[in-house]
Amino acid sequence: MFYSTDTNRHGLAHDPFKAIVAPRPIGWIGSKGRDGSLNLSPYSFFNAVSDRPKLVMFSSSGRKDSARNVEETGVFTANLVSRNLVEKMNHSSIAAPYGVSEFELAGLTAAPAKLIDAPYVGEAFAVLECRVTEILRPKGLDGEPSENLMVIGQVVGIHIDEAIIRDGRLDMALARPVARMGYMDYVEGSDVFEMMRPKAP
Repeated sequence: MFYSTDTNRHGLAHDPFKAIVAPRPIGWIGSKGRDGSLNLSPYSFFNAVSDRPKLVMFSSSGRKDSARNVEETGVFTANLVSRNLVEKMNHSSIAAPYGVSEFELAGLTAAPAKLIDAPYVGEAFAVLECRVTEILRPKGLDGEPSENLMVIGQVVGIHIDEAIIRDGRLDMALARPVARMGYMDYVEGSDVFEMMRPKAP
């Protein structure tokens, strides 16, 4: 089958776009409002975009609480979603009123970051502390901005639980990271295999 996205006539029960761009890491974003309130929300539009400097991005559909807090403070944390925390991650996605802490709703520890003024998930196996470098609205071919707000942050600090370190490396089979598939589907990334990059002739 083939369809053009200007009409989006795919004939399927649900739009397959996000199911094709999968699995997608989950950006479990911790933030703090100017009023001191804490927020924790998962974003499936999330990824690393650079190693030098270390940059990550998350994209919010509209100016949700995380985006508002990050605009106000310029900082956020990105927390690794592992299989043992996936139900709590899902619970933190609830549409709670501004000022209500999803950390409390999900029964998670809101630990203070070391280098920035933002909370992180104390139970997470790994956490990135980030300072905002850019906030932008991506544009389409027609030049019109997307409804999404893209936040790019530079990683200034990294927390790692030594429970997932083995032989000097992060062992993803121990961390059991969870990613978003299409629709309401998720996948656990513990079935790990290694391939070496081929050498040029």
